Amino acid sequence: MPSALLCRPRLVRFALMIGCASLAACAPKPPADLPPAPESPSVSSNSPAPMLRGPLPGSEADFMAAMAGQDVIHFALDKFNIDPVSSAALQAQSQWLSRYPGKHITIEGHCDERGTRDYNLALGERRANAAKNFLTSLGIDAGRISTISYGKERPIAMGSNEDAWARNRRGVTVIVD
Repeated sequence: MPSALLCRPRLVRFALMIGCASLAACAPKPPADLPPAPESPSVSSNSPAPMLRGPLPGSEADFMAAMAGQDVIHFALDKFNIDPVSSAALQAQSQWLSRYPGKHITIEGHCDERGTRDYNLALGERRANAAKNFLTSLGIDAGRISTISYGKERPIAMGSNEDAWARNRRGVTVIVD
């Protein structure tokens, strides 16, 4: 019996060698003729490949670049009327929206920290709707414009002073699609 145990490792090694040899015999052989190498596209040295410069036309980045800060309008304390500076910004927005009739926007209404939450939500809504109404008066389809009020919940300037309050009383136009 001990000699049978000693023979087993030899048998196992022998079986492994036979298995490996049979697998090697089944390995695919390289083709006699190789396919031609892929051709590189011909590039004319006279005309360089066109490169995109700047944001993709009609994108949110394009809107932001075209507006150069005019995506935000500001309001006086407890007011929602459109002043001449805001009017110019909304006219610029209207021109951009006219170039891209498939684009939709959301106008966000914001307030400063003073006043109750409910009061500021209502005031933010009036501000967003005032901007929407101005854009529709310039020919932008009202169906492309949605509004939302954040009231005093999303300030951009921290602080309890006139400068911070003035920056937080705003309407922001955001490209949706």
